[in-house]
Amino acid sequence: MGRSRATRTVERRPATDGRPELELVRSTRRRRSASAQARDGRLVVQLPAGLPAAEEERLIAGLVTKVTDRLRSKVLDDEGLLVRAAALADRYVDGVRPVSVTWSSRMAKRYGSCSYAAGTIRISNRLAGAPDYVIDSVLVHELAHLVEHDHGPAFKRIVARYPHEERARAFLAGLEFAEQRGVLPDPASD
Repeated sequence: MGRSRATRTVERRPATDGRPELELVRSTRRRRSASAQARDGRLVVQLPAGLPAAEEERLIAGLVTKVTDRLRSKVLDDEGLLVRAAALADRYVDGVRPVSVTWSSRMAKRYGSCSYAAGTIRISNRLAGAPDYVIDSVLVHELAHLVEHDHGPAFKRIVARYPHEERARAFLAGLEFAEQRGVLPDPASD
């Protein structure tokens, strides 16, 4: 007699108020444990197949809370953003230094802004918890404005030095698409 094959089902649930998109993976191979991890802007929850619905929902709620709390604790503070911007500036923007880099809750449409005269950069708090390459891309974009004030060819050459620029742009396009359709919570309502 051979082993029975493990079966696996995948269910996707859209993001709702304060909860990210979920990908529920149910497997007959899992017997007791459940786990969750953030992956590409969504939460992948692995569960044993065949759990009662109430038990499954209890596990999911607990795992979502655990992972989102852990992700929030990893979010950089303003000082961390400044340090990160300095490292990116050294690597991609010829060492230009901003005076300050801060998170902003007042940016409903843009992901970042730069006041080149004051040397300040603001990053939308909508990006808190986004993948590092996305935040880095927005930082490189704003750092480039400290050198080139418009979006001309010289500016684009600087931004293109960042190797994950296209991938980050695609992520931001998807985020914008989701926000426009009300799939994600409105950060202005927080």
